[in-house]
Amino acid sequence: MDWDQDGDTLAIIADKSSSIYLWDANTNKTIQMDTGMREPMSFLRWSKTEAILAAGTAKGNLLIYNRQTSRKIPILGKHTKRITCGCWSSGKLIALGGEDRLITISNHEGDTIRVATVKGEPSDMQFIVMKTDDRPSGSETTVSVVLGKKILYLFNFKDPDNPIELQFQQHYGSIVSYKWYGDGYIMIGFSLGFFVVISTHIREIGHEILQACNHKDILTSIAISPSLNKAASCGDNCIKIHDLSDLNEMYAIINLEDENKGLDQLSWTDDGQLLAVSTKRGSLHVFLTKLPILGDSCSTRIAYLTSLLEVTVANHIEREIPITVSVEVEPSFVAVGHYHLAVGMNNRAWFYALGENSVKKLKDMEYLGTVTNMCLNSDYAAALFEGKVQLHMIESEGMGAQEERETRLFPDNDDKSKILCHALSSDFLIYGTDGGVIQYFYIEDWQYVNDYRHPVSVRKIFPDPNGSRLVFIDEKSDGFVYCPVNDGVYEIPNFQPTIKGILWENWPLDKGVFVAYDDDKIYTYVFHKDTIQGSKVILAGGTKVPYSHKPLLLYNGELTCQTQSGKTNTVALSTHSFLSILKGLGPNDMKQMLTQTLMLKRFPEAWELCKLLNNQSSWTELARACLHHMELEFAIRVYRTIRNVGMVMSLEQMKGIEDHNLLAGHLAMFTNDFNLAQDLYLASSCPSAALEMRRDLQHWDNALQLAKRLAPDEIPFISKEYAVQLEFTGDYVNALAHYEKGITGNSKFQEHDEACLAGVAQMSIRMGDIRRGVNQAIKHPSRVLKRDCGAILESMKQFSEAAQLYEKGQYYDKAASVYIRCKNWAKVGELLPHVFSPKIHLQYAKAKEADGRYKEAVLAYENAKQWDNVIRLYLDHLNNPEKAVTIVRETQSLDGAKMVARFFLQLGDYGSAIQFLVMSKCNNEAFSLAQQHNKMEIYADIISSENTTNEDYQSIALYFEGEKKHFQAGKFFLLCGQYARALKHFLKSPNTDDNMAIEMAIETVGQAKDEALTNQLIDYLMGESDGIPKDAKYLFRLYMALKQYREAARTAIIIAREEQCAGNYRNAHDVLFSMYSELKTQKIKIPSEMATNLMILHSYILVKIHVKHDDHLKGARMLIRVANNISKFPSHIVPILTSTVIECHRAGLKKSAFGFAAMLMRPEYRNKIDLRYKKKIEAMVRRPDTSEAEEPTTPCPYCEFLLPECELLCPGCKNNLPYCIATGRHMVKGDWTMCPHCDFPALFSEFRSLLQNESTCPMCSEKVNVASLMKTVDCTPYLKLEVE
Repeated sequence: MDWDQDGDTLAIIADKSSSIYLWDANTNKTIQMDTGMREPMSFLRWSKTEAILAAGTAKGNLLIYNRQTSRKIPILGKHTKRITCGCWSSGKLIALGGEDRLITISNHEGDTIRVATVKGEPSDMQFIVMKTDDRPSGSETTVSVVLGKKILYLFNFKDPDNPIELQFQQHYGSIVSYKWYGDGYIMIGFSLGFFVVISTHIREIGHEILQACNHKDILTSIAISPSLNKAASCGDNCIKIHDLSDLNEMYAIINLEDENKGLDQLSWTDDGQLLAVSTKRGSLHVFLTKLPILGDSCSTRIAYLTSLLEVTVANHIEREIPITVSVEVEPSFVAVGHYHLAVGMNNRAWFYALGENSVKKLKDMEYLGTVTNMCLNSDYAAALFEGKVQLHMIESEGMGAQEERETRLFPDNDDKSKILCHALSSDFLIYGTDGGVIQYFYIEDWQYVNDYRHPVSVRKIFPDPNGSRLVFIDEKSDGFVYCPVNDGVYEIPNFQPTIKGILWENWPLDKGVFVAYDDDKIYTYVFHKDTIQGSKVILAGGTKVPYSHKPLLLYNGELTCQTQSGKTNTVALSTHSFLSILKGLGPNDMKQMLTQTLMLKRFPEAWELCKLLNNQSSWTELARACLHHMELEFAIRVYRTIRNVGMVMSLEQMKGIEDHNLLAGHLAMFTNDFNLAQDLYLASSCPSAALEMRRDLQHWDNALQLAKRLAPDEIPFISKEYAVQLEFTGDYVNALAHYEKGITGNSKFQEHDEACLAGVAQMSIRMGDIRRGVNQAIKHPSRVLKRDCGAILESMKQFSEAAQLYEKGQYYDKAASVYIRCKNWAKVGELLPHVFSPKIHLQYAKAKEADGRYKEAVLAYENAKQWDNVIRLYLDHLNNPEKAVTIVRETQSLDGAKMVARFFLQLGDYGSAIQFLVMSKCNNEAFSLAQQHNKMEIYADIISSENTTNEDYQSIALYFEGEKKHFQAGKFFLLCGQYARALKHFLKSPNTDDNMAIEMAIETVGQAKDEALTNQLIDYLMGESDGIPKDAKYLFRLYMALKQYREAARTAIIIAREEQCAGNYRNAHDVLFSMYSELKTQKIKIPSEMATNLMILHSYILVKIHVKHDDHLKGARMLIRVANNISKFPSHIVPILTSTVIECHRAGLKKSAFGFAAMLMRPEYRNKIDLRYKKKIEAMVRRPDTSEAEEPTTPCPYCEFLLPECELLCPGCKNNLPYCIATGRHMVKGDWTMCPHCDFPALFSEFRSLLQNESTCPMCSEKVNVASLMKTVDCTPYLKLEVE
């Protein structure tokens, strides 16, 4: 459908119909016009300038109908498919687009002027004037068209070869609608909520001037009103309006919350007064674009104009359902109370009672003049008209006593002032006059209770919800907070002259917060009633006001504003940003929020922010703010969190203080505002606290001023403390004056007076009055004073007085030092027994030496610990070299040693000279001397015991090498680490009885760890080099030095065997034992041969011990074990067998005795038997007695099998059993101990009884104390096999 250019005729086409219906709006008649076409119509459009209608069909044909002449021009084949869109130019041209993707430009006769093929299906076609540099006369030569809902195509039919295609970003969605406006600008709406403005100026073409996502999900239409200079877009369920002069700013937002299916099309009237929007649900909303902003609030309830004849009352805070009130006239004022609503215009007002869900009209009332403002509370209304206020009841309560309270006119007749503003709280009528008077009228008592006189007239007043404070604005546009309770007036800082009104915070916990607003900005202020600086108002910050928003209500940082559209909108104050979600914020943002919370006195929120920030500075800032606002409990909580014990304890002590000024004084002191603290203390009930504070701070001038007024008795004490500080800063004149003032002359304060007198003495000296100062110091009992005055005098070069004071004060070292400076040696000599300073003794000694008094000088040098000088005097002057040598040896003095060496050199005692030269680290001189006088052995002996360098050792070695003294040369080559040369000399060294050279050679190879040197020494020991094999013990020692323990073990077995063959059984035992111990230490498995040999040898050694103590049975058992291994004792076979027979016979082991006696009767042994025993043994064999008690059994320590006690191989578990070093028997678990030295096992009971007679261990021969033996509870670790 489409209206003609005059708006008289509406042309309509219907689906599947080939007719056109024309409805005449003037006559309300419809004409059906036959088009003569067979196919249905698909498009129609009236010309902008004439009554010409163009209609297109589904098959692409065109009909042009002239209403004035009723002429129809059919044009067949204009397009090949359905015509879908088209438009007229103001110059009688029509442009058409169809499904055949053609654009045709024709004249009003239907003749085709231009045809163009395009990429997509055209839609939304418009004729436009392109913006160019040369600004043509404005002929419409360009057609804009949307192709495929994605591309905006600009086709200039005068320049058909250069069309412009504008493509947009994919995430915008498809083009919903576009509008041309201004000087060649296009506004385009996209389906996904984006809203873009581009310029068509040839230089800016394609450049996006604005891009905004106006709607979250969908945008359905855009519209422009040139007369209002506004643009609107609709989508989701809201309409957003922009001002074309500043598109970035949102002008208004209209929410249609009921339209859950979404909005559809949008259109303005030509004059912009009405904005219509259709919805997907089928409803049409028409909005008044310009509505008077009228509204009022009472507590959290607001009333505002939502239509010209409709007022809405809402309470969003308490979630009440909004009530709409239809009113009879378009009001010029609105007022709301707790239970009532008043609207009115001119001198008339209508009152309504507000129920829960209903409204009841109460009455209307006329006043004596045009009402400019009205206020309501629960019972009364107050109307301001022509400089007067009428207070009256809203609902009359009947006759009688209440009549006089029905109504009253202000001001009274005798008061000629003019009321300029008024307000009504729940208890008071408050008004301000042109005379600057603010009156409080108490409604309950029906009388004035308070007034305040301001120098200039009061223009506006705004009380807080309970009327205890109010903000007023005077005729100079200055703002003030007035507290009627104490008549306090506090100027509002940075108060803008453009301020329109004030709103107090309605949130009950934020009592002191209010906002002042003008057209552009909201200023947040806080009235702090209780701070240490008294009451004051501070500016917390500002928030930008959206255009044409009038604030109605402030609740917890959220401002409810009325808009021109008759809706309300909420604005969050920037000063309350901490109320938003804190997660994910950076530390800088949180610090800013912390500052806001502290300004607004929102300590719980500040606490949460500090927990998130978690740094010391934030907690400290919160704590200081609590002190500033005198919030003791919260401050204690904060200081406790940051572990500031001192502050917590100090604040806890203040909890009971009721005197506001005294408490504020303490807190001001804690915040380092000492002047304020003093003023507060002086105004409190305890003014002496100011004096205490100044004394603690060492502000002595202030303290003295306060003391004159508050505590004259304290002046001497303060004077003394002040004098100490002045003395420290070097102001001696004033210090002396204050010390003198400090003297009380009262015996009670003797200590204080003494300190003052001491100060007087010191200051007198410093001021040059030396006599007075010295006399004062001598009289004074203090030693320290004498020392201090002496030091001052000494610094002033007054030596004799200084020394005198030092001596009086018994500072003898200092006195002697000063006397020395005076050259008063007699006095120094007197004081010397009391002097401990080496420096003084040295000075005295030098003086005495210069006088030739050497004995006194030596004594003084000794006291001064100047040993070199003592030695020098003993050698040069006192001829006492023995004493000098003794001192050198005691003190190890290098210079002293040199002097002694020189002395002995002069005497020709070269050995002693060398010794003292080495002591004095003059090794080169000592070496030269030793060389010259053939004393190198002495030098070598001395130097070996000193910490000597390798070079010294080498020089000695080279000397001995030259002298062919191979052993000494080798020894010193070894000391300087030249192992090859050392070994060469040791091997060349002639053999001596002790074979020291071989021992040293072994030590050399052990240190060198060089394979070649090792092999060289082994060859030497084996006799490869000289054909003489050396004793095997040296090879053993070599292996030990090289830590080659397995080879050492094998060598040890060989050595032990040789020793055994030679009959040296103890030596063999010791070799095997030492090797056994070494292998055990190195955790190397012990060869079984070594273990067996050691066991047999040890058994042999035990025989002697037991026989000596007449324990023949134990001896016999061990001899049986030895005799069974008699081949290991080749040099003593017959004596051992003879001893075995005799001991077995003594022990009653007849059978064993017979066995071994029979063995002795063999031909090879018989003749070797000792003649003393031969006959007895022969008789034993001839008359055998084989009776023998069985050997007792004890359990195996491994498997508990019972076996004979001397058996060392368990038949049960086949283990070799550990044996007792005291008896040779196998070990038993319950009677186990270890030798403390060699760690070999022994039966605890047997070892103890053995140690009663013997003091050493039979195995290691070390002394063992019976008390040190400990019974081993767990012997498992000792049962691990150590033997291979």
